[in-house]
Amino acid sequence: DSKIIDKENLRSWQNCLGYVPQQIFLIDDTIESNIAFGVDQENIDQKALEEAAKISNIHNFIKDELPLGYKTFVGEKGIRLSGGQRQRIGIARALYHRPKVLIFDEATSALDNITEKIIMEAVYNLTNKVTIIIIAHRLSTINLCQKIFLIEKGKIRSEGNYQELLKKDSKFREMVGE
Repeated sequence: DSKIIDKENLRSWQNCLGYVPQQIFLIDDTIESNIAFGVDQENIDQKALEEAAKISNIHNFIKDELPLGYKTFVGEKGIRLSGGQRQRIGIARALYHRPKVLIFDEATSALDNITEKIIMEAVYNLTNKVTIIIIAHRLSTINLCQKIFLIEKGKIRSEGNYQELLKKDSKFREMVGE
């Protein structure tokens, strides 16, 4: 928004960001604490917690399949959860604070295609509220993005939406398999 980021506003700018890495770090605590990571137990916003869990497609699993629900302990590094469940908790964590910018760094790579599709549809529904930056090798993840940058050897090779890149870039067509 044309604001220079400096020492005075750096922390407030950082608080506008949500980040979902490829490998999610979970602490040996409850699902609730892992989603609201860094928030004191008494300050956890249950509504925001459940909203984030619903968007990341983990709420029904937590509510219906875990006897303690959000109070269930995940074990060291989330050992009691599958890779996809850990990833969805990581996505919920990024959404919990209602960021203005959401960065997905290969964030859906551990998910099966059906779960990825459900989550990405929910994420795309946030586009009027959140700027989303997606780093992905699986091109189905980005097919609805408004602007795609194809990067090769550290430089932008091409840019456009999915259909535009299919038409104008042979490398992109090759990557898609057309």
